[in-house]
Amino acid sequence: MATGYADLLRAKHAVRLLAGTLIGRLPNATAALGIVLFVRAEGGSYTLAGVLSAVYGLATAVGQPSLGRAVDLLGQPRVMLPAAAVSAAGMAVFAFVGIDPLPLAFAAVLVAGLCTPPLEGGLRALWPDVLKREDRVHAAYALDAVAQELMFAVGPLLVTLLVAVWNEAAALLVINVVGVLGALWVVVSPPSRQWRSGPREAHWLGALRSRGLVALLGAFFFVGVALGTIAVAAVAYADDHGDSLISSYLLSALGAGALVGGLLYGARLWTGAPEPRLRVLVAALAAGYLPLSLTPGVPAMTVLAGISGVFLAPALACAFVVVDRHAPRGTVTEAFSWLVTTFGVGTAAGTGLVGPVIEWGGPGAGFAVAGFGGVAALVVLLATRGVLDAPAGAPEGASPPVAAPENDRNGAADAGFRSGHQA
Repeated sequence: MATGYADLLRAKHAVRLLAGTLIGRLPNATAALGIVLFVRAEGGSYTLAGVLSAVYGLATAVGQPSLGRAVDLLGQPRVMLPAAAVSAAGMAVFAFVGIDPLPLAFAAVLVAGLCTPPLEGGLRALWPDVLKREDRVHAAYALDAVAQELMFAVGPLLVTLLVAVWNEAAALLVINVVGVLGALWVVVSPPSRQWRSGPREAHWLGALRSRGLVALLGAFFFVGVALGTIAVAAVAYADDHGDSLISSYLLSALGAGALVGGLLYGARLWTGAPEPRLRVLVAALAAGYLPLSLTPGVPAMTVLAGISGVFLAPALACAFVVVDRHAPRGTVTEAFSWLVTTFGVGTAAGTGLVGPVIEWGGPGAGFAVAGFGGVAALVVLLATRGVLDAPAGAPEGASPPVAAPENDRNGAADAGFRSGHQA
């Protein structure tokens, strides 16, 4: 396993692109916590902090696909670096002005969210050109999913450290300056400067004209619902047991499970079309979420949380391959950005939905919503099987070609990279 990942990371530019993208995404990964801490330090209520954080999240969800489409049309450097700079400028205005006047604070946070650069989708668009081999790209997708778990674990710790050393405003400023440097490190690299999307058909729906992609997005909305639900239900479970640290045990176990699962998944060379495998992975993911509603004692619950995370990173990595197979030519960055957006919106929906459920039925009912999210994701994948199993360009209901389909860049059985499509 280690040899496979070492082989991947030895590829020219691979470490730089992965590290630069993770650094560039730190502002997005830490924004919710940073905004809440800053608003509270300025004397604002938790309600105001939550609303501003939600504005940032929704603005990011709106901006990512639009900026992804711009990247497909104009290239990465001409979109991502200006977007990162404007986003950081918006957050800097927020840090300097604070919450008075309030309309300016809302406008600054809105701009910061709308202009968050689509670095995540951009990286996945670069991997095939950088790594060349289909097995390396699959491993990179898995490593990318694992790296996200680490980023979302380390990012809040970094914010907390900056607040302790300086203050909340400084934390916002430093994180966003670092984010711009990360984006700069990516876009001045040769792969980013040289990358061009394939020619695209003019269509107002862009990537969403692919029915297979829309089906996938519907499924991962519900996966996002499950994750958002677990985050809140874990806090409620901890409150019931009288120790707030228990929620961190559960979420850390879930993250550790995802890390292990992602590493193991990426270490294997998978053959065959990815769509059937995705259904199996999401079924396993749903099966892992369902027992959480039993809410046993803390040690057993921690084990269940770890098991529930094992198939998350593999499902995401497999979904990345499916996105590339179904994205219309010339829309790959936009398509990946839609997956990020849909997943994020689902997480936000789960966070909002589960609160009243927990008040009604306790933590067990909250975790049951996570199980519902996993099952609903599987139902969507099964109901749209005919659409998903026909790659982009194939007639609906057609079986996937066995060898070198039109949307297979490398002619491998499970590549999913379109010839003539530099993504």
